[in-house]
Amino acid sequence: MKPATRDSTTGETSGQPLDWLHNGTLMMVNDRRRGGLILCKEYYAEFAGPGAAVGGLFDMDCTRLIPVGTLSILTPPDHEARQRAFKIRRQWIRLTQQFTDCPVPLQRAQMILNQFETYFGPETVAEVPDDAFALLVGVLPYTVRLARRKPGQLNVKLKAGG
Repeated sequence: MKPATRDSTTGETSGQPLDWLHNGTLMMVNDRRRGGLILCKEYYAEFAGPGAAVGGLFDMDCTRLIPVGTLSILTPPDHEARQRAFKIRRQWIRLTQQFTDCPVPLQRAQMILNQFETYFGPETVAEVPDDAFALLVGVLPYTVRLARRKPGQLNVKLKAGG
């Protein structure tokens, strides 16, 4: 595994992201950029937005990373920065939890899409796979695909009974 390396002038880290996640390296999403990571686990996903901690013991089971927006990953410089990053990660998780509390799957999908479009813009959201959003809010990828459609585009074909 290639370890993540830190640029001493910018504080940014390079290397294979899943490598530093799997070896327990604690990093954080740069809070000065509009970017984040969708961390896909086996049965769900979490979003780590600007300022949030990633890695450490929490993300060693990550199977896939999906960058969103202008992503920049930093090494927290000190204990206080790490504590702040953990707190921000919890806040991002709580925000996503609010969407999963909605009992209607199509509404959950629409809520997460609206939130991401408001924060990152529709062009960025269009680049994120349906299955990533689905894992964030506990719906099928098809439900996200339906939620992405404009209201007049909902064409449902029914088989004629015979």
